[in-house]
Amino acid sequence: MRKPNAVRNLYGHVMHELGLRIVSGKVQPGDVLPREETLAESLLVSRTALREALKVLSAKGLIESRAGVGARVLEERFWNQLDADVLAWRCASMPTDDFVDKLVEMREIIEPAAAAAAARRRTAEQLADIETAFKAMDAAQTLDAWAEADLQFHDAVLQATGNELLSSLFSVVETALGTFFVLSARTVSNFKYSLPHHQKVLEAIRRKQPEVARKAMLAMIADSQANLQRNRGRARKKASA
Repeated sequence: MRKPNAVRNLYGHVMHELGLRIVSGKVQPGDVLPREETLAESLLVSRTALREALKVLSAKGLIESRAGVGARVLEERFWNQLDADVLAWRCASMPTDDFVDKLVEMREIIEPAAAAAAARRRTAEQLADIETAFKAMDAAQTLDAWAEADLQFHDAVLQATGNELLSSLFSVVETALGTFFVLSARTVSNFKYSLPHHQKVLEAIRRKQPEVARKAMLAMIADSQANLQRNRGRARKKASA
């Protein structure tokens, strides 16, 4: 008899495989997935594990199941775009320029306001967490270590807002932000190029200067976007050469 954990692991694998196919565009909106027995056989899993995976994908808005028709892929507008798995699948399938631009827009709306709120409300302990993350960024010797510390910095700023809705948002977009930070840092010869921007945000929060913190965070995001755009331009020139 198969153990419950084994079934969960199997349907998690199936969910990831099918979700990635859908989000990457290998399976298009409107397409009907193969019949249950055929799909289960091709994925080498039981129909029980497949059904569990399809239930989760349906809850994420990627598919809908209809009697007599089967599971049909839904249009992108129905997807739960802030679902952690959906974001991870988008990042794993190489973020498009459009997706990165939308992520930047989301950051521009949320993070400057969060930095200002952190400057107004932060506690000594929360400030210490931001400082710890900044020191880890400064000490980072690899791109991966930098990206991890960068995530910790932005998480600490959101936690310092004192707004549990804002702070919980980080766990939702963590994967996408991590990918963005790596992409941004790769565009320059020194991945620590944005450290001065982070220092300005830290200092404004330390001094409890909300407007200064807001402008410093906005400048940081704008600088990252500019670097990505320059990198796109260079890539297009190489492609056309």
